[in-house]
Amino acid sequence: MDITKIRGQFPFLRESVNGHPLIYLDNAASSQKPDRVIRRMSRFLESEYANVHRGIHLLSERATTAYEDARAAFAGLLNAERPEEVIFTRGTTESVNLLANTWGRVNIGTGDTILLTEMEHHSNLLPWLHLAQETGARVDFVPVLENGAALDFEAARCLLAKRPKLFAFVHVPNTLGLENPVRALCGLARESGVTTFVDGAQSVGHQPVDVRDLDCDFLACSAHKMCGPSGIGGLWGRQELLSAMPPWQYGGEMVDRAYFNKPATFRDPPARFEAGTPPILEAAGWAEAIRFLTETGLEDIREHSVELANLAARQLRGIDGLKIFGPDVRQSGIVAFSISGVHAHDVAFFANERGLALRAGHHCAQPLMRKLGSPASSRASFSLYNTRQDVEALVGIVREAVAFFR
Repeated sequence: MDITKIRGQFPFLRESVNGHPLIYLDNAASSQKPDRVIRRMSRFLESEYANVHRGIHLLSERATTAYEDARAAFAGLLNAERPEEVIFTRGTTESVNLLANTWGRVNIGTGDTILLTEMEHHSNLLPWLHLAQETGARVDFVPVLENGAALDFEAARCLLAKRPKLFAFVHVPNTLGLENPVRALCGLARESGVTTFVDGAQSVGHQPVDVRDLDCDFLACSAHKMCGPSGIGGLWGRQELLSAMPPWQYGGEMVDRAYFNKPATFRDPPARFEAGTPPILEAAGWAEAIRFLTETGLEDIREHSVELANLAARQLRGIDGLKIFGPDVRQSGIVAFSISGVHAHDVAFFANERGLALRAGHHCAQPLMRKLGSPASSRASFSLYNTRQDVEALVGIVREAVAFFR
């Protein structure tokens, strides 16, 4: 990749903090937006905005075209069979809640098992725990190995052989710098007749993701983590599964026929799950982000971020008392670490004063971080616009912070 050319497309890089150039290493929380996404959304507001579907005037037709083009772009990104397999949501969190309240309520009952892993984000933990509590189901967890180095694959094999109703698990966790073997896990699940959901929030847009190759049943992600706007994400599902799911929210657009005195009928997916006015502007912006990432090259983006993460991990390990979570060799662009005697929030505050944006805390994975013995950690996460100079700044500032707080 031409990093200089890429960096020239991101206006946030023109910012500074206390006279220091801004270095943004909080990409796992949310990524920055290139000029072309910002311009696309501005152009949409200027000359294409109206409510979508059913309108027969010019602006509604333009908006509907842009909205459905975004659906097609997202479906293409995932190599889905058809755009109708894509439901627009507010993000990964809403996608999981939608799935739990539709497919989950129809298919999971008393005595059934939901299988998760110990490395799940709260968004892929709490909805299933709540569903289990309401239905009388139980929740089992595939354990992580020591220091979060990997998922315990043999434990997963044994637990899937017990035929849980659902296996919901993360593709790339937001703390451990690893990538789960999704294709192999979905293969084991399919052998046992287990439905699978993959949390792709940290993988889609960061690397190639092909739902047909992974052979999962559902997958979700968020636009704001892949250079798109906040407020929109997507749930992909197999057409036959979506068609059997009831609505979750009710209102305009999703209904086929409504009556005063008998039950309504509902449209086929995806409309059945998109009640009300959808995120039209955000869809236009997301489509442009998808085009940008695709043109840049998803495999190149992955290689670049992983290379930077491994460089950072190697250098950070030279700091006395610093512990990095996950495998020795990074498989994603994420490096989460704790420092003996120095609180993660102190590190993040110290870094911010020098222009470096880090994330500090439990990263919405409290049970995992508790198991790893570190309720709070610092996290650097790399994206396509980061550089080796950013890594050098990270390591230097962390060294300074350790010397200052000790």
